[in-house]
Amino acid sequence: MAKDKVWKRKEPDSPCQQVCLIHPDVKICIGCFRTPEEISNWALFSPTKRQSLLNELSQRSGRIKKRRGKRQRIRYKRSPGTSY
Repeated sequence: MAKDKVWKRKEPDSPCQQVCLIHPDVKICIGCFRTPEEISNWALFSPTKRQSLLNELSQRSGRIKKRRGKRQRIRYKRSPGTSY
């Protein structure tokens, strides 16, 4: 049997990371760093426009500040003879 040829597109693939959440302040996706307009128009962009945008996305990652660690919890010391 001959191996089936798999159809492959020649334009750049989508940068989608399947973490689709638009940051409320910066207005870019926290997964792929595209704006909502860029996400919705991706299929309409030329391969050249897509590649240009892909080159720019890595610079956008610094615009989103990531939380480090968990929220700090306030711990209270028990007073002798106090039950909780």
